[in-house]
Amino acid sequence: MATSHLIAARVSLETKARFRSLAEQQQMTESALLKRLVDLAVRGAGETDADVLKSPDRRLRGARLSVRLHPDDQLLLRERAAARQMAAATYVSVLVRAHLRALSPLPKAELMALKRSVAELGAIARNLNQLARLAHQRTGSAGPGREDLRMMLQVCEAMRNHTKGLINANARSWEVGHANDPT
Repeated sequence: MATSHLIAARVSLETKARFRSLAEQQQMTESALLKRLVDLAVRGAGETDADVLKSPDRRLRGARLSVRLHPDDQLLLRERAAARQMAAATYVSVLVRAHLRALSPLPKAELMALKRSVAELGAIARNLNQLARLAHQRTGSAGPGREDLRMMLQVCEAMRNHTKGLINANARSWEVGHANDPT
């Protein structure tokens, strides 16, 4: 069933504003709410629920899920999604998939930051390896001494631990509630 036909109606400015508010409360566009209302009116005019459920449009829409949230939860959802630079619907989809499949999702921006950190650690490790080789070949050189190398190794270990901490924090952030929750 193609949805290419248009039904239009003229309403007062006040009615339009109230309809927009109602659509926002339902987390829908005005067009989607109007379509739903038209569908309900047509269905109530003689078509049975079984007929509607069998229609191809309904079968295709089975992949879509609507969820109503308390306004406070909706605010938290938008904040959490924005913090991860995701649309709220995408964030919810990722959370549901993560819960169903026991995953710890890593948003693209966070994954890229961790990949950059790992690349930097690799570069530092290569440089340290070259310095260590140079220190072993030349005993009287002006290069870094053993203490310098030990400090660089400590920095690398700290960076590795920090990166592991980021990964663990990411996993925990998908499992707990709002940041102010004691859990």
